[in-house]
Amino acid sequence: MSVSDSDMNMPIHDRIVILDTETTGLDPAEGHRIIEIGCVEMVRRRHTARSFHQYLHPDREVDAGAVEIHGITNEFLADKPRFAEVAEAFIEFVRGAELIIHNAPFDVGFINHELARLGGDWGQLEDHCTITDSLVLARKMHPGQRNSLDALCKRYQIDNSGRELHGALLDARILAEVYLAMTGGQKSLSLGMTSEVQGNPGADTAIRRLPADRPPLPVIQPDPEELQAHGAYLKVLAGGGEMPNW
Repeated sequence: MSVSDSDMNMPIHDRIVILDTETTGLDPAEGHRIIEIGCVEMVRRRHTARSFHQYLHPDREVDAGAVEIHGITNEFLADKPRFAEVAEAFIEFVRGAELIIHNAPFDVGFINHELARLGGDWGQLEDHCTITDSLVLARKMHPGQRNSLDALCKRYQIDNSGRELHGALLDARILAEVYLAMTGGQKSLSLGMTSEVQGNPGADTAIRRLPADRPPLPVIQPDPEELQAHGAYLKVLAGGGEMPNW
């Protein structure tokens, strides 16, 4: 199991976790299981150094069609832990965060299936965090267009050239950049920012919206002398005048 060594007790305010999974097939109702979970963390829209990544033994064969998509074989998974062995660490990582998932019903359905196998005390994923479907967001922003992760990378000019095969952690990292681009914030990957974000609230680069009840800004009209000076300066820019002596 890979969880970064940063402080596990960091504040969860404004905390986002981008999540993706890979599976043995398409439907947990047919006995398919999760074989990889990948999560990356952002705080106040900045990447931190924290991530959660785990391959899992599914106790069943991986469908040949699924292997073609993600390249994860039965032989590779033979010595990996079961979901039950990592469930506590996974829930602790996502607890209290806003999860961003592309086509969330797929991943959430599989995770809830795994939690149900452990017993009712685990609840569902929604009991531990909130969930935002980035595919739904993309469809609202770009109706009638392709909104797969690859299509969004092309639309927002995000490099996904290393994505020859699907992978949960890789796709989570790519989705993080796509989500930031879609929602108008930081567009470049900036890892290792945990201490700066925690210690410097002013480092936030997210768009700040003015309150709806804010009074209108006063409009100050220029006087005749200022208008004349401005006109003279415009002539200079156009190459038709001399710089005024202010």
